[in-house]
Amino acid sequence: MVRIPGGSFVMGSDRHYPEEAPAHRVEVDAFWIDRAPVTNAAFRRFVEATGHVTVAEVPPDPSQYPGARPEMLRAASLVFRKTRGPVDTRDWFQWWDLRAGADWRHPYGPGSNLVGLDEHPVVHVAYADALAYARWAGKDLPTEAEWEFAARGGLADAEYAWGDEFTPGGRHMANTWQGAFPYKNTAEDGWRATSPVGAFPPNGYGLLDMIGNVWEWTQDWFAPSHPADPAKPCCVPRNPRGAAEAASLDPAQPRIRIPRKVLKGGSFLCAPSYCRRYRPAARHPEPVDTSTCHVGFRCVARSARIPREEQG
Repeated sequence: MVRIPGGSFVMGSDRHYPEEAPAHRVEVDAFWIDRAPVTNAAFRRFVEATGHVTVAEVPPDPSQYPGARPEMLRAASLVFRKTRGPVDTRDWFQWWDLRAGADWRHPYGPGSNLVGLDEHPVVHVAYADALAYARWAGKDLPTEAEWEFAARGGLADAEYAWGDEFTPGGRHMANTWQGAFPYKNTAEDGWRATSPVGAFPPNGYGLLDMIGNVWEWTQDWFAPSHPADPAKPCCVPRNPRGAAEAASLDPAQPRIRIPRKVLKGGSFLCAPSYCRRYRPAARHPEPVDTSTCHVGFRCVARSARIPREEQG
């Protein structure tokens, strides 16, 4: 883990997506954060030690999904599939497949495995899976403010975790999508899916893969915007914890009452032509019951001493 000193910073952005606004000042106390996302190897040790069964490995409870088709109520997880050509990017069903048998051990569904992927971030983990791992390791999941402060790496108002240029000198600084999403990935950065942690340069705090590779869970419930700055400068929020759970429900699905957490960091599927969320300020809502091939997590600790390391 890496110790982050804490301090005051401007969270969010007024220059991109509406959910990132308004930019506002907050304070966070010092904390520890994992240097990299939790890997398949580390998650395997957790499962072997605890017998944990992930959300993707359990059929959903029909009572939570009124009107759902029976074939949707099976143990499954979302897997990206490249389209054959241009599609309407407002319709994410074009490239997401709810694949039975896809889980953290089988990232592309039955027949796939983790051979050669030990040092890649674990994926197909829902919020409960990430939280269970964190508690087993004697840690916690980061708040959105902690995560964003750490991702900025000490840079006050930079667009990216490494500065204001996306590819400085032509160098790729994170695992993202190059080409026309969702049908053409030129893989100029060397990767079409997840990459091993540390394949790209660390940020100013020495943290790996804070941007790109996989989205990461945070503790905070999602709201469609940030709160504005307080009227008085004396009242800057300290260690903010996000919205209320009820505010996180998706208004587009009123019958399905599944709350949503904030994801941060973007993933290997973020493309300039579609999703410019490979920035510290970017955020995205994710239902707590959902797991995908591009969402993982890392842990934090807030005590004065670093907790025991789950690596043994």
